[in-house]
Amino acid sequence: MNAHDRELSAGDIATVHYGDGEFVVLKPGRYVVCAVSGVKIPLEALRYWNPATQEAYAGPAEALQRWKELNGA
Repeated sequence: MNAHDRELSAGDIATVHYGDGEFVVLKPGRYVVCAVSGVKIPLEALRYWNPATQEAYAGPAEALQRWKELNGA
């Protein structure tokens, strides 16, 4: 068994600072949690986040949903 074969567990959550176009891992881990859906997002799959709110999103639909919530749309 290697690191990619393990189930993601609570101890594998990373602490991340989201910037414009990049993020920095502050505390190593394997995933972050989507602010909208609660889905675990492996760091290698993380593509959507909001630097102003420091939130990660599982995909474009979740990012758009949160944008609408924040902007009253």
